[in-house]
Amino acid sequence: MVSLIIVSGGDIASYNQANFLLEMAPWTELQTVEGSRAYSYMHARIWWMPDGVLWEDNLDKRWNKATGEMPTEVIFPSRHSAASGKPSLTLHPIGTMQVPTDEVPKFGGKSSACPPPNPRLAPWWRELNRVAGKLDEFELSLETTHHGPWLETPSLFIEIGSTDATWGHEIAAQVLAGIIFRGLGLDGSTGIGGWENKGKVLITLGGGHYAPRANKICLADDIWLGHMLATYALPFTKDEDGNIGGMWENSIREAVKSTKAAFPGGEIISSMEKKAFKGWQRQAIRDLMFELGIPIMRTAQIIG
Repeated sequence: MVSLIIVSGGDIASYNQANFLLEMAPWTELQTVEGSRAYSYMHARIWWMPDGVLWEDNLDKRWNKATGEMPTEVIFPSRHSAASGKPSLTLHPIGTMQVPTDEVPKFGGKSSACPPPNPRLAPWWRELNRVAGKLDEFELSLETTHHGPWLETPSLFIEIGSTDATWGHEIAAQVLAGIIFRGLGLDGSTGIGGWENKGKVLITLGGGHYAPRANKICLADDIWLGHMLATYALPFTKDEDGNIGGMWENSIREAVKSTKAAFPGGEIISSMEKKAFKGWQRQAIRDLMFELGIPIMRTAQIIG
């Protein structure tokens, strides 16, 4: 098992999280990988990229080619940008499954596809809520699936937002670095969130970018989290004859496929934000989920 932590050298939020990680244990500096710094401690590796990572595709395979090690998960400490400017700490999976194959995703990734979500998402969300009390000025949120890069290994972003006023916040970086450190078991524990091959795995459909439904449901201890698809990631079209089109179906199929890959043996369930869709859109989603064998459940059914 190799947990690969990829640092964006041009991103102060990523840089600070990595520096705190390096202070937490006696990491060994390795030979450079593709000319960039790399470190090792237990089963974890830090790879320090020179700038950003959104367009750095196939980092898992590139690490494997250079070192002979194939990562089993990838963690991206990062900054988060938002027009609101509100201080925030976020977690999210990645993917651009709603982008047509003939278009280039605006913020990296592979058109019409999404990497597997890291199974640690929901457990680390619960840990973030547990330890972030000293950061009262920060809002805590999951984000729905978005942006690049493309890779085939279960991945997540762990971020400090939302402007340069807080990207360099050292206490926030220390808190997130602590989650990574403990979460990967680098403190000698069993870690936080290793997939146990059992349990309910949630996919959310519709709603806003900041995933309020997943935020609530995934505070429950026995819930795992797959992809979260905002309404904008489920684009519908309908012609004069009533034929339904758009990338919504591809988004769902890809989200289901990669979530299943990340959670072998898991019970995949879904939750839909009904108000986000018109009646005919809701029915189309219901029909597809029935075909895929995935129940759409109400919040009360999931967490009681």
